[in-house]
Amino acid sequence: MKAPSSDRAGGFALVPALFLIVVIGLLAAAALEVTTAEQQTTSLALQQARALAAARAGIDWAAYNALNGSCAGGTLNLTETSLAGYTVVVTCTATAFTDGAANYSSFLIQANATFGTYGTPDFVQRVERATFTNDP
Repeated sequence: MKAPSSDRAGGFALVPALFLIVVIGLLAAAALEVTTAEQQTTSLALQQARALAAARAGIDWAAYNALNGSCAGGTLNLTETSLAGYTVVVTCTATAFTDGAANYSSFLIQANATFGTYGTPDFVQRVERATFTNDP
């Protein structure tokens, strides 16, 4: 007499093996998505910090000009290494006032720093405002 054939049992290990391959593949894809999102978040945070530095540079530039007699705005296209590609639009408004017998000015400066094109993932913008006077 012949022993019973085990042909049906031969493919039994294939189902759990395929299941494990699919599960491990899905876990790897999820880990890759998380890593990519973290890298994009870090990159965007760095770009935002640079935009803030660019806006503050615009405030400093306008304050220097205002204290030297020219409260005029302008556009700065920054080219230094860490701020290359940022555009800063600066506005300056002077208001005259009198303190006793002396005449002074109050300056309102706004700097709008941008990088990239609006609507794209790498677009950042920062707006800084400062008010000061030339009263010693």
